[in-house]
Amino acid sequence: MSAFDDQLQKFRNDDGFIAALDQSGGSTPKALGLYGISEDGWSNDDEMFSLVHEMRARIVTSPVFDGKRVLAAILFEDTMDRDIEGRPTADYLWNVKGVVPILKVDKGLASEADGVQLMKPMTDLDALLERAKDKGIFGTKMRSVIKGANETGIAANVAQQFEVGLRIAEAGLVPIIEPEVDIHASDKAEAEGILESCLREHLDEVPDGKVVILKLTLPDKDDLYADCIAHPKCLKVVALSGGYSREEANERLARQRGVVASFSRALTEGLSAQLSEDEFNQTLDASIESIFQASKS
Repeated sequence: MSAFDDQLQKFRNDDGFIAALDQSGGSTPKALGLYGISEDGWSNDDEMFSLVHEMRARIVTSPVFDGKRVLAAILFEDTMDRDIEGRPTADYLWNVKGVVPILKVDKGLASEADGVQLMKPMTDLDALLERAKDKGIFGTKMRSVIKGANETGIAANVAQQFEVGLRIAEAGLVPIIEPEVDIHASDKAEAEGILESCLREHLDEVPDGKVVILKLTLPDKDDLYADCIAHPKCLKVVALSGGYSREEANERLARQRGVVASFSRALTEGLSAQLSEDEFNQTLDASIESIFQASKS
């Protein structure tokens, strides 16, 4: 079988979760700050991205990070274009660690309208997908945001996600569709109900032979996405931590049968540049194990 087929089977059959290591230009300073590196630690974007790559590489090369508990890792484009221990990042992840490489492809969020933030245009998407395939990337991830229970906005948000997602699927990659519901929305549960209905409608329209992954905010109603999980065009439903602490995210996740984590901040919580190697590995191991167990429910 090809590497893609092996990776597809891993997603279908193995326990584990997705490590979201895809902080972009806008979120990188915050990620580095939480890691113990303040903004006076770099003087330009190149230095900033080199520092965050060192952080990601430290996580990925840790002996506690491997495909036994981590299904996949989502990469920022800059990370895909760099090496880890002398190997391209995607190659290192899959062939050394047994972790499926996924690429963040969106270019950020448009201004809010109708209670949502759609994705900005991705004018170079086709070229990026071709480059990603050449580098051994399995799938993609793209994020938009739902701020409230606005049916018009949510319908437009999901429609955009699936329109771009099907382009990605036609290019031979598996898209992660991520219409995040803001955890601070006053009508979050209502928004999630509207979203669930829209998702099922669009899943029904996915062509035969194609599948998507859904990445969704941990819902207020337990097992809300059970029908999406069971849908033959949905490879997996994964959950973002969305600003919840790791403890609360794990508690919420454990109540969602068939959903696994795709955590970023909740994964790296407690890690810092100042930790010794033993301290770093022990902290990361505890984080991975707690998220892995919550994902097995």
